[in-house]
Amino acid sequence: MIGYVTLGTNNLTRAVAFYDALFSTIGAARFLETEQFVAWTTAPDKPGISVTTPFDGMPSTVGNGTMVAIMLDSTHKVDAFYEKAIALGATCEGEPGLRSEMSGFYAGYFRDLDGNKLNAFNLAMAE
Repeated sequence: MIGYVTLGTNNLTRAVAFYDALFSTIGAARFLETEQFVAWTTAPDKPGISVTTPFDGMPSTVGNGTMVAIMLDSTHKVDAFYEKAIALGATCEGEPGLRSEMSGFYAGYFRDLDGNKLNAFNLAMAE
């Protein structure tokens, strides 16, 4: 259902460098790109994530309560993705770990360089 999610940035060059490096760890590559907008995906038929400077010319702000969740196929990939984000300058919002033993929800939370909140997760019971 979701085609792609867009996150705002006030520094497109910095955001693109961050996401190029981070998304390369999960095999994602750019699939749309303009002077104001860049988007990544793992395959043409899979959802993507993009960054953009706001089209209205106003400063980008972080949405309170907004978060992008990236599903990965193992807890090891969640750990590696989270660690890569932190190494690239992201800030911790919750280290990777099991959030609910009953559901097997394993996730690590971070904020990107612009303060957008993301998480990487795996349904650990499915591993």
